[in-house]
Amino acid sequence: MKVTKNLGFLLLGIWLVITGLSQVMSIPVESLNMILAVLGIASGALIILGR
Repeated sequence: MKVTKNLGFLLLGIWLVITGLSQVMSIPVESLNMILAVLGIASGALIILGR
């Protein structure tokens, strides 16, 4: 399995997995929405910048 070297896409993948798991399972993290928002903004910015 090859892991991408692009940090933006790696963060996007992590965001997708956490979002999917939070819909399927009840994850008791109080600030999960804030974490997902920051992760989404960071991955989007890095993808736009091409990193």
